[in-house]
Amino acid sequence: MSQTRNFAAVILAAGKGTRMKSSLHKVLHPIAGRPMLHHLMASVDSLSPAHKIVVVGAGREQLEAALGDSARTCLQEPQLGTGHAVQQAQGELGEFAGDVLIMYGDVPFVRAATMEAMLDRLHADDAPAAVVLAFEPEDALAYGRVIADDAGRIVRMVEFKDANEDERACRLCNSGLMAARAADLWALLDRVGNDNSQGEYYLPDIVNIAIADGRTCAAVTTDDPDEVAGINSRGELAAAEAQWQREQREYWMAEGVTLRAPETVFFSYDTELASDVTIDPNVVFGPGVTVASGAHIKSFSHIEGATIGEGAQVGPYARLRPGAVLEKNSFVGNFVEMKKATLGEGAKASHLTYLGDAEVGAGANIGAGTITCNYDGYFKYKTIIGERAFIGSNSALIAPVSIGADAIVAAGSAVSRDVAPGDLRMVRAEQAVKPGWADRFHDTMKKKKAAEKKG
Repeated sequence: MSQTRNFAAVILAAGKGTRMKSSLHKVLHPIAGRPMLHHLMASVDSLSPAHKIVVVGAGREQLEAALGDSARTCLQEPQLGTGHAVQQAQGELGEFAGDVLIMYGDVPFVRAATMEAMLDRLHADDAPAAVVLAFEPEDALAYGRVIADDAGRIVRMVEFKDANEDERACRLCNSGLMAARAADLWALLDRVGNDNSQGEYYLPDIVNIAIADGRTCAAVTTDDPDEVAGINSRGELAAAEAQWQREQREYWMAEGVTLRAPETVFFSYDTELASDVTIDPNVVFGPGVTVASGAHIKSFSHIEGATIGEGAQVGPYARLRPGAVLEKNSFVGNFVEMKKATLGEGAKASHLTYLGDAEVGAGANIGAGTITCNYDGYFKYKTIIGERAFIGSNSALIAPVSIGADAIVAAGSAVSRDVAPGDLRMVRAEQAVKPGWADRFHDTMKKKKAAEKKG
C-alpha cells in the first residue's frame, strides 16, 4: 500500500447458499483443497487488517468452527439485505474510526493488490465517501451498472431492472465490494431504506445517497473480471476450480516446472515446486506437498502432505500420504504407498509396497510386495530399516521392529524380531512335498464330477 492503512475487513457470509444444495456452508466448499472463504481471508491477512469481522447467519456453527480465533463473527438474523448485513458489524467494531473494506465470502479470488487500490482511492485528494470495485465482463448480463466519468467518479449506481437503455449499454458493472471510512459508512447506512420489491436494505444505496448529498464516490476497476466472480452453485464452484488450476499451471511452468500435459495436473493451494521438477500426465497434489529440484513425478500419482527431495522419482501409480518423505535420489515406483515414512537418500521401493510409520536408511532396497505391519487394531508402531539393507519380496515387517544396516531379509519372510546389522533373516515354514498327490486329487475330483452329471 502507498502508506499504512488502519482498516477493518467485513466479510459477508450470512446467506443460506440454497443453490449449492449442500449441508456444508457455501463458503466452506473447497477450491484447490482450501475453503473458498479461507482463500479470501489469506489475501486479507496479507494486508494486516486491524479487525476481521465475518457476518454469519445460516450455518453459523460451521463458520465459527472453521474460523476459530482467526476472525470475529456477528450474527445477521433475520437477513434483510446486504446493507443490513454490514450494519451488524458496527457493534463488533465499536469506536473503530478507520476504513472499512466490505467483501463477500463467496467471492474468494480478490487480490490483495485490488484491496490496496480501493483503500488508496478512498484517501485520494477528492476524498470519496465510498469506493466501489467495478469490473467489465464480456457479457454484462443483469449486473448492476456503475455510471462513472473518465476519472472514475460515479454519477449513479443503478440496478439492471431499473436502468434505462443508455445505462444498460454501459459495460461497467458493480461487483458489490466497497470501501468507506467507518464514520461515513455507518451514517450512510442509517439512511438506507427498504422501499423495494424485496423489502431489503441494499448496500449500493449508500453511493447514491452520498452523491445526492454532493459527495464524491469513486470506482476502481479490476483488470480481471474473474477476480470478482461469485460462487453460488456446484457448476460455478467447478468453474472456479478450473480457473484456479489454469492459473497455477501457467504460474508453475513460468517458474521452470515441466508439465507434460498441463490440463491433467491438479495442484493444491499450498503446493511448492522448485525449478526443473518434471510432472507427467494425470498427477494430483493434495495439501502440504513440497517438491525439490530435479524430482520427477510420474503419471497417475496422488501426493498429499509429502516432502520430495532433490532428484527423487515417484510413480507411476504411487500414493504418498501425509508424513511421507523422499530424500535425495530416492525412488518409489508403481503401486507403492507411503504414510508417515522416510525413504533415505538413494533408497528405493520399486513396486507393490506399503511403508507406514517407517524409517528406511540410505541405499536400502525394499522388494516387491513388502509391507510394514504398523497397526495392531489399537496402536501404531514403527519400523526402522538400516542403510543398505535388502528386504526380499513379499516380506511382512511386523512393527515394532528394526532391521540393521546391510542386513538381508529373505523373500517371503514375516519378521517380528529385530535383525542385527549384516545378518540374514529367513522366516518361512518348511516346505513339504507329497509326490503324486496332485494327480490323485485331480483324478478323484474328475470322477466325482462325472458321477454328478450321470445322476
